[in-house]
Amino acid sequence: MNDAILITGVGKRAGLVLAKHLIAKGHPVVGTYRSEYDELEELRALGAHLIRIDFYQPDAATVLSHELKLVCQSLRAIIHNASDWLPERDNADNAEVLSKMLTIHVEIPYLLNLELSELLSRCQQLMSDIIHITDYVAHTGSRKHIAYSASKAALESLTLSFAAKLAPKTKVNAIAPALLKFNPGDNVEYQAKSLGKNVLPHEGGWDELTNTVDYLMGSGYITGRTLHLDGGRHLR
Repeated sequence: MNDAILITGVGKRAGLVLAKHLIAKGHPVVGTYRSEYDELEELRALGAHLIRIDFYQPDAATVLSHELKLVCQSLRAIIHNASDWLPERDNADNAEVLSKMLTIHVEIPYLLNLELSELLSRCQQLMSDIIHITDYVAHTGSRKHIAYSASKAALESLTLSFAAKLAPKTKVNAIAPALLKFNPGDNVEYQAKSLGKNVLPHEGGWDELTNTVDYLMGSGYITGRTLHLDGGRHLR
């Protein structure tokens, strides 16, 4: 494949939406997943090349890079969407929590950006892209998800470093969402509390994410930036 887009974590929610959106726009998509979901069959039917991999396993980034180089001659973009959301708990192995958060949100993007930079440099378009999906709490911290928010902040630091390192061929930016879509099981009380944190008191919707990805990939003059999709939470 030439000028493929790698999206990590395409099994559900944001990753699934992004994969379907970019396939519909004519991009060849390679997606990673850890667990099998029914929705993945739809992606396969649409032509996505899917790779099952557990990023918590040793050498996962090297294994993925090797397999990707067997099927791709060049990359148009990498979208780092794979994520986990582990809280700190009393009487738990919080060292493991920190290790996992740093692995999935920092180590894997760091290694993949380095190992796949050559494929990005071969992009047939004028520029290629790396997009890190971070989180609103990278800027606020979180009392219940300390390691998670710290690792997402580190991912935004990687955005700055790789933007400088890979310019001018590859642009590197981050997207920091807050609430975009509720889960089906979220109760009314939780929804009301979450929406009350915004000055724009409604779900952003997946279109906010896909439109922002399109905007960054279409821009020739934005790099090293984090775009916030948070409904104005910082104004509360």
